[in-house]
Amino acid sequence: MGCGTSVTNSRVKKSERAIKAAILIQRWYRSYVARLEMRRRYALSIFQSIEYAEEQAQMQLSSFFTFMLDRFTHPNVPDPAEEKCKSTNSHSSSTTDNNISDSDIMGEYERTIEIPDSYYGPHLCFPLTVADTNALIQAFKYRQQLHARYVLQLLHETRKVLQQMPNITHLTTSYVKEITICGDLHGKLDDLLLIFYKNGLPSEENPYIFNGDFVDRGKNSVEIFIILFAFLVVYPNHFHLNRGNHEDHMMNLRYGFTKEVMTKYRSHGKKILRLLQDVFSWLPLATIVDSKILIVHGGISDTTDLNFLNLFQRNKLKTLMKSKTEKNREPEGPSVIEDCNTLKEVKKCLSRQDITKSSSASSERKQSSKDVTDAKQHVDLSGRTSSVEVQDLRSSVSTSPESTTEEWKQVVDILWSDPKHQNGCTPNKNRGGGCYFGPDVTTRLLKRYNLKMLIRSHECKQEGYEISHNGKVITIFSASNYYEEGSNRGAYIKLNPDLIPRFFQYQVNQGTRKKTIRQRVSTVELSALKSLREKLYAHKSELIAAFRQHDPNDTGKISPSQWALVMESVLHLDLPWRTLRSRLVHLTQDGRVEYLSSFDALEVELPIKEVQPSLVETLCRYKADLEIIFNMIDKDHSGLISIDEFRQTWKLFNLHLKVDADDESIDSLARSIDFNKDGNIDFNEFLEAFHVVHKFESRNCK
Repeated sequence: MGCGTSVTNSRVKKSERAIKAAILIQRWYRSYVARLEMRRRYALSIFQSIEYAEEQAQMQLSSFFTFMLDRFTHPNVPDPAEEKCKSTNSHSSSTTDNNISDSDIMGEYERTIEIPDSYYGPHLCFPLTVADTNALIQAFKYRQQLHARYVLQLLHETRKVLQQMPNITHLTTSYVKEITICGDLHGKLDDLLLIFYKNGLPSEENPYIFNGDFVDRGKNSVEIFIILFAFLVVYPNHFHLNRGNHEDHMMNLRYGFTKEVMTKYRSHGKKILRLLQDVFSWLPLATIVDSKILIVHGGISDTTDLNFLNLFQRNKLKTLMKSKTEKNREPEGPSVIEDCNTLKEVKKCLSRQDITKSSSASSERKQSSKDVTDAKQHVDLSGRTSSVEVQDLRSSVSTSPESTTEEWKQVVDILWSDPKHQNGCTPNKNRGGGCYFGPDVTTRLLKRYNLKMLIRSHECKQEGYEISHNGKVITIFSASNYYEEGSNRGAYIKLNPDLIPRFFQYQVNQGTRKKTIRQRVSTVELSALKSLREKLYAHKSELIAAFRQHDPNDTGKISPSQWALVMESVLHLDLPWRTLRSRLVHLTQDGRVEYLSSFDALEVELPIKEVQPSLVETLCRYKADLEIIFNMIDKDHSGLISIDEFRQTWKLFNLHLKVDADDESIDSLARSIDFNKDGNIDFNEFLEAFHVVHKFESRNCK
């Protein structure tokens, strides 16, 4: 009996040890997963902060890019089909006349744009049918391209449908079981195809709402807008599109859509882009489901007026990115050379003595704190005064002659705003546009219009969606792997007649399935840190100057709090710098920061090292802007511009930004970039010349 008791006690002890071991393993695993989650979250915050900083930069340069577009990209010969279309809109509004005009326009495209026998892509017949939409999807799965004639005809038909729609679309779930709501796609075709595979193709029984930002960033924006517009034409009462902040030709310049269109449709790209500008401006601004659910791309503000938004002519706002804040700065390139229509004329203008003097004067006014000042002077689209020195945007906003400041402001707020946890409504300083709106703002608007919930998109969320403001605000984001493969899931919402949202998550898996969780997180983290380090390099001189203000004895070391303060004041990125410092710099044994080690892992390869270092840094900082300009002036899309064109374009850009760079430095730079010495600059050579090399990419990222 004693022996039996001993055996029992032994088993109990073994069981207890096993339980303790399981608890320890569970605790370790939870801690391990928590650390991975923290790394994933701060990687996402890095991507997002840099993204918002780029959007702010785009707004600051909006007037300059508008000038470049107006002077250098508009073809001299008008499109005959477009001219007919303009006459259609301005002449009689009778149904018969419009039908005749539409037929003439479609016929004009057929007569002027020939489809060669070698074309093997899908063929469309108008009016479109379900068979055409299916053919498009199948063709795009196999990377086929739709011919330019069909694209133009589709855009024309899409505009006809959109012109019949109100600014705010009202839908009901009375006749369908559920409505599917999708967020940003940003050119990610695989996500759209996965949604249709999981949720079914659009139909009268399976209606969809896509909440803006169909294009930019991804590689297949063209295919996405073609599919969406085709379904809109086939199912105008059951397939709905809201406008996003990227359905704007000024945004498309920086984020890739313009370049994608011009690359895929070299001969007819400008016609397509011109027609797309108009189509985008006709997209509805919001959707309301069952008079209870408001769906807008960005959000709301404390002055959002749905009744007002439903009244004005929305297509007047072709772009939301024009403001007089830029134009009022002296001297301005566009204001000084506004009569120049070619680069030769710009060259003459730039050679004038008064321009040279103004450029020299602007260089003399340059201070070491220029970036901080520029950040304070950024174009904030919220329309409210703030500490960011935005005095009265209502009086400084420049819109098209037909639109008003109030119309512009109302649309900007619903396309650019983001929710915040705190009450109140404040300018969105991170994006430079719209506002941050709190739970109290949401509650007041929902109560005012007897609504139940706000569904919006506009922000990448790690799980594809987020619920905030006590369940009254839902963010839905449908582009998975948005920043990097494995960075986030995509999601969509299904609304039934009870208006209870159901969330469906997914992630396009190309190589992620073969990787462990740790490998996936490391990949995302490495990519985020690479982007951040490049940002450091682009501001190297400013950062070093700011660091040395805290290091009067030139020891090369400062405290972590001083380092974090400098990073925030110079870069203006809302990031957890204390958490990131171990990933970006070396620390001494006493915990101080060796601030010069911020740049240890970065270098720009030869031959650019031969050029003035400050100029190299400036060009690295504005590389994305210069890419936009290169694409504008490369009219034949050869990828080449002459050294003279490069020199004059940079002078124009320099004049606008008030960057200190003399002619000799620019000429030296141009000669260095001309690797094969043929007198032309290859844009790929240009990008490669300013490639920031990461020497120690794997450090601290394992």
